[in-house]
This record gives sequence, C-alpha cells and structure tokens, in this order.
Amino acid sequence: MKKTLLTLALLATGSALAKAPLTVEHLNRFNKLHDVVLSPDGRYVAYGQTNAGFSPADHSSDLYLMDLSNLNKVSRLTQSMGRESQLQWANDGQSIYFIANRSGSNQVWQLPLYGGEALQVTDLPLAVEGFKVSSDGKQLALALSVKPGCQSLQCTLEAKAADAAKKDSAMAYDQLMVRHWDHWLTPYRNHLHVAALGQGVVKDATNLMSDWNTNIAGMNEVAFTPDSQRLVFSAKIPAADQAWHTNYDIFMVPVNGGEKQNLTAANPAWDAQPSFSGDGRFMAYKAMSKPQAEADKFSLVLLDMVTGQRKELAAEFDRSVSDYKFGADNRTVYVTTQDLGQYAIYAINTGFGDVRKVYADGYAGALNVAADKIVFTNHKLDTPPEVFQLNTDGSNLTQLTDINADWHKEVQFGDYEQFSFKGANDDTVYGYLVKPWDFDANKKYPLAFLVHGGPQGSFGNMFNERWNAQMYAAKGYAVVMVDFHGSTGYGQAFTDSISRDWGGKPLEDLKKGFEYIVKAQPWIDGNRACALGASYGGYMMNWIAGNWPTGFKCLVNHAGLYDMPSFYGSTEELWFPEFDLGGPAWKPESDYQKFNPAALADNWQTPMLVIHGLKDYRVPYAQGLGAFTNLQRKGIDSRLVIFPDENHWILNKDNRVRWYNEVFQWLDKYTKP
Repeated sequence: MKKTLLTLALLATGSALAKAPLTVEHLNRFNKLHDVVLSPDGRYVAYGQTNAGFSPADHSSDLYLMDLSNLNKVSRLTQSMGRESQLQWANDGQSIYFIANRSGSNQVWQLPLYGGEALQVTDLPLAVEGFKVSSDGKQLALALSVKPGCQSLQCTLEAKAADAAKKDSAMAYDQLMVRHWDHWLTPYRNHLHVAALGQGVVKDATNLMSDWNTNIAGMNEVAFTPDSQRLVFSAKIPAADQAWHTNYDIFMVPVNGGEKQNLTAANPAWDAQPSFSGDGRFMAYKAMSKPQAEADKFSLVLLDMVTGQRKELAAEFDRSVSDYKFGADNRTVYVTTQDLGQYAIYAINTGFGDVRKVYADGYAGALNVAADKIVFTNHKLDTPPEVFQLNTDGSNLTQLTDINADWHKEVQFGDYEQFSFKGANDDTVYGYLVKPWDFDANKKYPLAFLVHGGPQGSFGNMFNERWNAQMYAAKGYAVVMVDFHGSTGYGQAFTDSISRDWGGKPLEDLKKGFEYIVKAQPWIDGNRACALGASYGGYMMNWIAGNWPTGFKCLVNHAGLYDMPSFYGSTEELWFPEFDLGGPAWKPESDYQKFNPAALADNWQTPMLVIHGLKDYRVPYAQGLGAFTNLQRKGIDSRLVIFPDENHWILNKDNRVRWYNEVFQWLDKYTKP
C-alpha cells in the first residue's frame, strides 16, 4: 500500500521532480536571440534565433518573423546553413536586409517578405563588416576593412596580395595601438563606404575617409541624414595619441564624398551614436563630458538641424544612456539605462526634459519603438533573453517569444532577492543574494562571493553565461554579489568614486557587505566562503589576498591585475588606467604603487586558483603568471589554468565546461571537506 501511494505521489509531481539544478551543459544548450528589429509600422518583429542543441536535430541559426496582430503567427524566414546577422528593415516594410556568407564571404542580402528568395545585394571583393540602407532605398553605407590611403578596393586587394607574398613574418609599428583586445593590429582599418542601390548587384563602393588611419566606431554609430544625401559617423581624428584619449567625434560627410564636418569639435570627450528624428528636425547623440573617462555619464544631446542649437536632454537625470530610440511623435526619446541593479527603459520628453520610468525589471535590451509600442529583449537571474512588448506608457507587458520553454522544464533555479546595507562613507550599497536551488532554511550553506569586473560594472539582475550566479546556487552555494562603490546604475558620483581609489571604498564595501549578509542570513556559513572575480574582480582577489588574508577559505582569480606598473606598459587602451589611476605609471602622484597587489605579496596566505587566456591583451597573461609565481614561491596552495585560445573571456563552449569544472573543484576543496 505504501509503495502504491508513493508511486501516485511521484506521478502527481512528476513535472517538478523532473527538474534538476543548472549545469554548464545547460548553459551550452539554451537558444539565443539576436538582431531583434521592429518593422517601421510596428506590426512585425523580425529576429534571429540560434538553436544551441536542446533538440539534437536542430543546431540552426535562422531568421523568424512574428505578426504582432496575431502572436500565434510566427514564420521561419530562412533555413540556410549559415548565419544571418545585422537585420535591417526596408523603409517600406516589404523586405529585410541582412549580412550572410552564402557566396564565399559576408555580403548584404535582401529578402522579400511576401514571396521569393533572398537576393544578393553586394558582391564586393572584400567582406562586408556592417551596413545601413538609406530611407529612400537608393544608398548603401558599408563598413569595409581597407588599407588607409587606398582610393579603390583594388588598391586594398593589391596590398593584401603583397602582404601574402612576404617571406618574413615581421610586424612593424610606428605608433600605438599595436594590439587591441585579442588581436595584433594589421595595416588595415574599418572605413565608411557608400554605394548606389537599384542599379544591379553592388560590385564597388566609394571610400569616404580613405585618407584616415582610424576606424569608424561601428555601424551602430553611423546614420543617414533624413534626405539621404549625407552620412554622420563617430570616429577619432587621425593622430598619434589615439591610445590614450577617448575623444570620439561625430562627423558629417556627403554621400558623394568631400569634406568631413566635425559636428562635436567643441567637446573633448566621447561623442557617440548619432540618430535622427523621423521628421528630420533633430539629430540626437550621446556625449560624455570628461576626457579620457570611458565610464563617464553618457548624456543625450539634441542638435536642432535647422537652428544649429543643441541642448542636453534631462540634464538632471543621473543615469548614463545606453541605447535610445525616437518615438513616433518625434518629441519623445526612449532610452535604456542601468538603474539600481536593473537595465531599465525610460521616456524623456525632448521639449521639457521630463523623465518617466517605463519598465525596470531585469535587463532590457534590443530597444525598438514604433507606433504606440516598445519591443525589447529582457533577461533576469533565472531567465535567458526573450522578446517582450509593452505600450509606450508602460502598460500591457506581453512576452512575445518563449524559445527556451523546453529548456526551462529541465532546470530548477534558486530564488533571488536584492538587498542593501550601509557601505563606505555610510552610503547605501546594493547587492543580490541567490539561494541554493534546493534551499532548506534548516541547513547551513557555504558562500560564493562574486566580485564584478569593470571596475565600473555591475552583477545585477541578469542572465550571464560566463559568470552565471545560478551555476553556484546549483552546486549548493549561497551566492552574494555586491555592487560596491564604482558600480554603474546608482548615479554618476557613485560610479566615479572608484577612480583613484581602487583598493579603498570598494574593499570596505565588500567587507561590510560580507558581514551584513552573514548576519542577515544565518543559514549562510561565513566560515566556508570563497571569493571569485575576473578582470577588476580578479584584481580584487589579489588585493584581498594582501589586505584581507583571513577573510576567505579560497580565492578564484580570472584575468586579474597583479602588478600595476607592468600592467600599464602592456595593456592597450591607455586612457583607462591613466584616468582611473592618475596618469602614466611613471608619474609619482599616480596610484600604480599605492594600489598595487604585488607590493603586498608577502601578506598572501589564501589558496588561489588563477585562470588566464593567452589572447587577453587587455590584462596580459603575465599578470596571472605573476600572481601564480608569488603563490608558488610562498608555498601557498595554488593552481594555474591557461586557455591558449581565449581572450579576456571564456567563449568556447568546451572551454566553458572546463572553466566551471576547475572553479567548482577548487571551491568544493575548501568549503565542502
């Protein structure tokens, strides 16, 4: 009888019992969205979906179309072996453009939505790296990698052929940068080109900046003027100091070539992402005010194209604009911005500067606005990205896609909550707590204390593949993430407070946050805690090792800075350390020694796992090697894991499995004896 009752109970709760904790294999198998774009009339959403293998038969990446007047009507637009990217609607809403490698290299294609196959738009001898179609459909802006000084594409082809014919392998440089992120720079630059549409397949294009040795900032930083006769783009003026300043400007150039007019010459800081209102009256763009600062507040500026007057919108709005779109009325701008641990959507009135919160729950991205609706992606600590829509007044939130419905049926996530406490300077500091997936209030759990990078960043309410908080909850850990002084989304003064104070207030916040959460949540065993971090978070692991050596049972340092003077001499974007640490390393008033973990290496005693990618040129691998050398020389239990094919992040799926396995073996060794 007992056996029969148990069987019935299992059948009744089968769906719940089928769920299991999140694994790295789950992380490698969820489906992903990309290029979510709303049609000009607001009726259709086109998007890319990459299926990662929940169904073994489906490892595809294709385009889909959803009719917002009938949410059950979703059409699969492509079934190609390749991947389509950079979707853009034709202005008449009858077709979409995209980049695909269907003819030997990445080219622009156009797909009619009401019958017919995709047509190849460009057949250029160089791969297309980005594009924009003018509103009249007659001009095509292109990003192509070319040799500066070349007037024709043939000139670049000849230069590439000459490079291939060289017998030596030397690379020579006369100015910085010499490498960026994960690659050594070549003599070629990403330039803005233009070509005419409607005259057959495009086989050639005109370079609008052939005399420049700089790159455009990206095609999302390019826009046609409403009359389609000019282009605006963001770039740095050619000069020898590009590696140590952030002075991107916005330039305007006729589509038939000619003089480039600097529209933001008066601002010595970063100007970005120009865009025009639908009626053509205004050009909006994002602008910082502090030279060299990459984490300054991005304000939204409106330039009146008739009067030439410009003004900062909502100057008192203490949030940095990430993305923005004009509303249908041309007098409202919708923006995304980090806000108290979320990525929120706000509406700003261009006339009066009134600011209204529209949505703030999770991380909103891929912002689209048309007619009376907003379409965007959103993800949270327990949900990968999906597409949502809501009315422009913030009402009627509707989830449009559920591409991971089957995946969700397998996984049980830990509950999470946001908390706050009094940190350095008695300021309010926020954080997130994620409970173990099978939480029992009567048990004690070890703690994984995650420290974000940036340093001007945040571990907020988001789903992250590389540092997924739920992965630690799935292994039976309480997970704590503190947004210490310097974090983004809490006002610009809070973000700025880490500059020139890398080892001060942030460390105090982490200590106070640790003390607070252990007292507030007695089920957390503070004596079985490990701290983990990458980039600045990895720096903080090294800093903790010297300044808080008995705080944790173990540390995990991924791509962490160890010796600050040598870091300055080997990184690439010099504007960052020069702003944050007080100038070049040789300046006596700078902070390279003041906040140098290597200077306190003799204090180290905490076991540490050190992980680094050899292709990391932001924090070169010698920083990880230096930390490991010190640990070994002092006889401290330590392990070094090197990924020869990875950069600052772990991107390869198989490497991700190894990364998480290494981390959890290390944590378990010291917290689960």
